[in-house]
Amino acid sequence: MIDRDALARELNPPQLEAALRTEGPLLVFAGAGSGKTRVITFRIAHILDEKNVPPWRVLAVTFTNKAAQEMRERLHRIVGHERARGLWISTFHALGARLLRRFHERAGLRQDFAIYDDGDQRSVMNRVFDELKIDEKFLPIRNALGAIDRAKQEVLTPADLMAKAVTQHDKLIARAWEAYETHLTKNGAVDFGDLLSRLTQLVERDASVREELQEQFQYLLVDEFQDTNAAQYRMLRAIVNEHRNLCVVGDDDQAIYKWRGADVRNIQFFSRDFPDALVVKLEQNYRSTQRILRAANAVISKAQQRVGKTLFTRNDEGALIELLPCEDERDEARRIAHGVKSALATGVPAKEVAVFYRIHAQSRPLEDAMRAANVPYMIYGGMRFYERAEVKDILAYLRMVLNPNDDVSLLRVVNTPPRKIGKTTLDRVTAHATARQTSIWKLLASGDLPPDVAGAARKALAGFYLLMGEIRREAAGMLDRPAEAGNLVFQKTGYARMLEDNKDIENETRQENIQELLGSMHEYAQEADEPTLSGYLERVTLNEETPQGEDVPRVSMMTVHSAKGLEFRAVFIAAMEDGMFPYKGTEEGADPEEMEEERRLAYVAITRAREHLTMSFTRFRQIFGQTRINPPSRFLLEIPPEVLSGKVARRHVGESSRDGGGAWGNRGGGSGYRVERDPVPPRAREPEVPAHDGPVLVRDDAAGAWQRGMRVRHMKFGVGTVKTVFTGAELKVEVYFPNLGATKTLLAEYLQALG
Repeated sequence: MIDRDALARELNPPQLEAALRTEGPLLVFAGAGSGKTRVITFRIAHILDEKNVPPWRVLAVTFTNKAAQEMRERLHRIVGHERARGLWISTFHALGARLLRRFHERAGLRQDFAIYDDGDQRSVMNRVFDELKIDEKFLPIRNALGAIDRAKQEVLTPADLMAKAVTQHDKLIARAWEAYETHLTKNGAVDFGDLLSRLTQLVERDASVREELQEQFQYLLVDEFQDTNAAQYRMLRAIVNEHRNLCVVGDDDQAIYKWRGADVRNIQFFSRDFPDALVVKLEQNYRSTQRILRAANAVISKAQQRVGKTLFTRNDEGALIELLPCEDERDEARRIAHGVKSALATGVPAKEVAVFYRIHAQSRPLEDAMRAANVPYMIYGGMRFYERAEVKDILAYLRMVLNPNDDVSLLRVVNTPPRKIGKTTLDRVTAHATARQTSIWKLLASGDLPPDVAGAARKALAGFYLLMGEIRREAAGMLDRPAEAGNLVFQKTGYARMLEDNKDIENETRQENIQELLGSMHEYAQEADEPTLSGYLERVTLNEETPQGEDVPRVSMMTVHSAKGLEFRAVFIAAMEDGMFPYKGTEEGADPEEMEEERRLAYVAITRAREHLTMSFTRFRQIFGQTRINPPSRFLLEIPPEVLSGKVARRHVGESSRDGGGAWGNRGGGSGYRVERDPVPPRAREPEVPAHDGPVLVRDDAAGAWQRGMRVRHMKFGVGTVKTVFTGAELKVEVYFPNLGATKTLLAEYLQALG
């Protein structure tokens, strides 16, 4: 039995207020690390005991199976297995499936309806495109499916979409959707979007269904409410009974899934829809140190639209937030790997260490550095860079450039991009090659294909053979320039056009990953004594981590989006630079909402750390095949200087103290911060340039510190000699670079003075 005295011992005053408020609408703003799951579970326990409510009358909904399972396990511990057995604790999609099966006749479905995943949906839409003779170059299938999914999140129908259509493109999507639904109905299937949109339509239009659910669910609780979309919120409002016992828990400061359909306004405007709602704010953080929280509060306080709240903690002040100013992304990766090893050496378990990055493409140099430092790691919520489909595709093409008889590589790419060469055809060709004891490539060269391969497939296979032959001839002169060969493959195979024609978020990410792959080839060519394409492919293969047992503790590496809901003792956030983090919203004319979401992402990243937080940034960054010069992130500049291990200026980092300690070293009495020298040697460049600790100005900006004849170094252009110094609003220096045979005028702050 959970009585009020027991609850008062378990919960702080705001948590207790939320747990005891069982009647009427309740909105709980739960800040990061404030114990929201604890509040929800004790509230349900209180409802079961105090109100003597049968468990099947309580519905708790969240977004992930992991969260639902954690909630279920806690309640079983608190109230016992028998008492908790009938509770409805579920994800939104599982709830939709369960209720649609229950009311299948009124929903117009078979009780045993199938649920189609992404691959199934694409297969259906392929048939639709064939039937309607839709050219995928004009309307990519992925775009059509994405538009349909977004429409289902808004509880629209094909007729609604057609009525709103303005362009021929929009009308075509509506027609395709209508045919797509016909196929789903014929197959007795629904897709994931239907699980919510069809349930919402059902409870809104069918009074008997609505009343039955209102009668059953006397108490509704929703976790992560800031992540709900229109369909989810409308469904919840429809089944709230006349007592309106709806409790929603969330944090508008952690709303980071707008791109997935989430609408932060649902939580921000909840009080408009339920004017009598009690609003409780959970602001005591049990996770992080005071310094980490001050940093998080400083960043999120600049948000334009948010419900005011300030996290506080009774935890210790904690260590300073460590800054890692770095030269470039390779230097950054090396330093982060060294910092991770130092953390592990002090006794922090590997599972309690995480490295965050804003986009997947950033993982490649970090993964390389982790392998070089022999740090076991796992990619959380994603896959390793060299295991990504688009990366493996380009590598397979390059292996074919060197060895066209590589059947594994050929079978991987022969129909990527799509060339209308189906699996049945490939199975027949493969079997024929096996019977002939030859390679598929040699079959294509001889034209000796199985008789049951249709004419269209024969023509497509011949086209692939001719294309690869042309690519191999052109690439023959580039075997010592892997990046050029890689770009040739990317362009000539149609892979670039395939991604360019389909302008969705996933394909933009694929383009970024391929550009990052090409960048890694360029880096290899700079470092190797005699670079070759075969040498690069060998390096990639040998660098792939040997599979380890599941019991081997690993450091977690992930995007910030994947980090939502997690926490670690030590967190490293890479690339804290404008243009990288924030990644969006920095360009002129950008949507202000993008910057708002980036700010919330930064808040989420910072508040994942319990004890130690390290943030790195570079002077130069090569990514997507380009070299960028990014200023430190505006979010870094907003953090109070007293919680940081050093000072950050708008365009450069000031000189660091040489007697202070690093994040994992022995902190001395010095002021400022110290970037420890890493025992791993920096990337080899001009031999006459000494290694140095990150992006620091060696000279002041005063014009007198820069003189004609002074030798300087630039990250991109190398070592040169100062010819002229220009004073003005910004100090500029004209430098002659002998390796270029040219003179360039540059901002002085991007030069390192050598003497």
